[in-house]
Amino acid sequence: MPLSFRSQSHGNIAFGFFNIESDMLLLDNHFFFADDFCKWINKMAKMDDGGLKKLQCRVYFIADSEDIGDLMGAIHGIRFTGFIGKVYTLFPFPDDPQAFKQNPKGYQTRKIVTSEIEGVSKKREILFEFFKDGQIKIGPYLFNKAVFHELIRYVWQGGYPRWKDEIRPQYVIEMKERIIDSHNSFFKGVFSSQEI
Repeated sequence: MPLSFRSQSHGNIAFGFFNIESDMLLLDNHFFFADDFCKWINKMAKMDDGGLKKLQCRVYFIADSEDIGDLMGAIHGIRFTGFIGKVYTLFPFPDDPQAFKQNPKGYQTRKIVTSEIEGVSKKREILFEFFKDGQIKIGPYLFNKAVFHELIRYVWQGGYPRWKDEIRPQYVIEMKERIIDSHNSFFKGVFSSQEI
């Protein structure tokens, strides 16, 4: 389930997984798969502080909130509108609350999820940018370093409600390894010493 994160530019915005059977993430009205997010982080982590601080990324953009849909309505099984509603008709919220865990094999539904989002979205290039003052911009959204670290930890943990059986996809494991090995100061402190 997406959580609210504080941006410097747009106030509180939603970021996260929105269906446990898909590995797609949303960032307000921008959508992309978790492995793409991890690849972007990996590329930035390989850059040292003196290197390039911009990365071009392709995302799906849905301008109209009606086309995005009603997440809470879909979760509760009462309103299936827009893209999110369609995903929940295909992959309903589990009857058993204990089964509410992010599936580490969510990549297996990508073809289905992609076919649904392509009908209501536009593909858009956004920039992932690091600034000397310690801020990070993802598309139009500006974050301070602490909140940026929270976004990374959210994906590492499998969001809310976390990865099923604490099993993570390989691309998430690789992201953490790149961050730990990084000499880029933007990634210092993402994980505590107990997590390394």
